[in-house]
Amino acid sequence: MSGAEKNLTGPRVLCSADVLRRAREVIDIEREGLRTLRDGLGDPFVQLVSRCLDVLENGGKLVFSGIGKSGHIGHKLAATLASTGSRSVFMHPVEAMHGDLGILAAADLLLAVSYSGETDELLALLPSAKRIGATVVAITGNAQSQLARWSDLVVPMAVSREACPFNLAPTTTTTALLALGDALAIVLMECRRFGLDDYARLHPAGAIGRSITLRVTDIMRTGDRFAVAQPDTTVRDALVAMTQARCGAVAVVDAQGILAGIFTDGDFRRRITGDVAVLHAPIRSVMTPNPIAIRADAMAVELVQLLEQRKIDDVLVVDAENRAVGLVDIQDLTRFKLM
Repeated sequence: MSGAEKNLTGPRVLCSADVLRRAREVIDIEREGLRTLRDGLGDPFVQLVSRCLDVLENGGKLVFSGIGKSGHIGHKLAATLASTGSRSVFMHPVEAMHGDLGILAAADLLLAVSYSGETDELLALLPSAKRIGATVVAITGNAQSQLARWSDLVVPMAVSREACPFNLAPTTTTTALLALGDALAIVLMECRRFGLDDYARLHPAGAIGRSITLRVTDIMRTGDRFAVAQPDTTVRDALVAMTQARCGAVAVVDAQGILAGIFTDGDFRRRITGDVAVLHAPIRSVMTPNPIAIRADAMAVELVQLLEQRKIDDVLVVDAENRAVGLVDIQDLTRFKLM
């Protein structure tokens, strides 16, 4: 084989611009599919939510089943639903025909996922599911398919095309299925009033678990690690207090300990470049009044959100009477493995 012939069968080399152009095209095609899915949502999805609520309230569970890429997405969706308070499992249709059908009960809802609606392994499962008495919901792109005809409810999920150049590899369809399942999970969360405390019970480990079980009072700096100053304290003395506490901010409080302001090392650096006399000024003249603060009984997840949204490094902690009781430095979150 000549060198020219080898080049014809070798890998195609794309320049950086072509790589990015093609990647963006794929994402655009999938975005188009998501828009189609969003605009096509209607009464079948509302009925799906209603049936799921009925099943869950009556002690049943949501059972996903599918083959191939649909099966992989089904696994993920079952996990998402379970972690957000909706009892859900995945049942492989082939394994179900060899004993795993015991997963399914009459009180359950079987969510059969197949974009074509003609997946043989999934269709073979349906007569048995019907005999058990489970409700069958088809999630499919083909409302005229055999799967749709076997089902008690059809939730259409048609998209215009796959991102694959041959329109074969599941890409847009799996993205749409994932989004549809996530929408179902979040809607069910809200309908069932699944709160942060409920979420904490199901996520006791890892960063998520820590952020929703720890409270600010468990993290904040207090005592000699918390710098406090009166309004008449000089900037110099406030800096000494910050240095001794090894923190980057001082809480300015009145005689009753009520929070009045905050002064940070960043504030000092910005001030000192303009006027060295600031060292002798009272802290009230340079502090930030009415600073951002968080209650000591707030959960750590609220603290993380506050720091991220306000783009600050230090946040003061107050009690119910707005007395300053502590400080959290963003570096503390790493120590508690919250970031």
